[in-house]
Amino acid sequence: MTQKLKTQLFNSPVVPIIILLVFLVGFFLFAAVFEPRFFMFLSIGLAICISYLFVLRDRLIKKQSEIKLWIQNYDEQMNLVEADIAQEQIAIESFREKIVNYSQLKGLTERLSMCLTQEDTSKTLSAEVNRLFGDKDTTIILYLFHSRTGALGISSSQKGQMRINIKSKKGDSFDQWTVKTMQPLLIEDTKSDYRFDVEKIVPQDARDIGSLISVPLMVGNRALGILRIDSSDQNHFTTEDLRFLTTIGDLGAVAIENAQLYERVEQLAIKDGLTGLYLRRYLLERMPEEISRQLRRKNQLAFLMFDLDKFKQYNDKFGHIAGDIVLRTVSMLLRDLFKEPGMLVCRYGGEEFSVLLPDCTQQKALEFAEEARRRISERTIILRREKTRITVSIGVAVFPKDAQNPKELIHKADQALYRAKEEGRNKVCVVS
Repeated sequence: MTQKLKTQLFNSPVVPIIILLVFLVGFFLFAAVFEPRFFMFLSIGLAICISYLFVLRDRLIKKQSEIKLWIQNYDEQMNLVEADIAQEQIAIESFREKIVNYSQLKGLTERLSMCLTQEDTSKTLSAEVNRLFGDKDTTIILYLFHSRTGALGISSSQKGQMRINIKSKKGDSFDQWTVKTMQPLLIEDTKSDYRFDVEKIVPQDARDIGSLISVPLMVGNRALGILRIDSSDQNHFTTEDLRFLTTIGDLGAVAIENAQLYERVEQLAIKDGLTGLYLRRYLLERMPEEISRQLRRKNQLAFLMFDLDKFKQYNDKFGHIAGDIVLRTVSMLLRDLFKEPGMLVCRYGGEEFSVLLPDCTQQKALEFAEEARRRISERTIILRREKTRITVSIGVAVFPKDAQNPKELIHKADQALYRAKEEGRNKVCVVS
């Protein structure tokens, strides 16, 4: 502690002044007793002291300004923190009130938690909303955003206990307002609401809408869709109904997101994360079903095995990231070629791909394989500013001509593939 005080004292701007004053006093005494000419040096030293004092004064003023600004910033931050705390407390209190007031939502939560798929969740949510709100003149509509296009579409709709067909598949002006604002909407009388001109709204179906409530389905900042209830009667809904539906929408949004995540996990279990193609496990599950179907229909089933030529050397030269780019490029070309219904493209493992072609003869399979080989070999891939190409070897086997069961069919196609490798690669071979 003593050492710290000494350091602070030594670094203080006052120390140079004290030292200079000591010298000035010494000069003064010397000049007064022995040499009066030294008073000139005293004047110079005094001027230096005064100049330094002005510098210290400027520093002090600047430091005071910085401290004042720091205090103001600190006060602003404190105000912001207090405002955030107040908002959080309001939100917490509001949530607590919902839990107390809406105890009947327990059944809804339990039923939604039992749903795994998005379709089941949508049906259950609509049925529960109908149970809590519905009557014979009330229509419940659940809109969801498409995961890829982002377009709004109907997921479920019902009136009373009956499923109904809504012609405005992407929503009407009321739904578009909710999408635009992402705020709950209550319309007690559609003909007198100042936000909408009912006369200019082109009716897309024959339903008469007198009043409605609508809430966005949100999880965090992510919008999933809209939950809407409308009636042909005016003043059918109240503000309390809107609050209740908002709570249901919060629970429904979480359930829908969980269902979407579950379906996504299922897809990841059967699809390759890098290429987006089905995995070998899914192929092995599908192949017996396809073979049984071809036996019943007395048709043929072709199986193609692909292997990228010298892929390891390619990987070693350009790196694994470049290898991933090649795999994604090849998978894209295969998906683009084998896109007819029933065709199954898989990543068999590593740099190997496979394609299952139902209702396909050996000749047709050879044509497909040759076209795939040509497209891949002609595709230019730019890596590290260098144009590169890659080739594939392909083996073709056909059921029941070459094999009688899935395991044998895969083995025969694999044999044909190795024959293509031995004959120079970048070739298509059939079972010999």
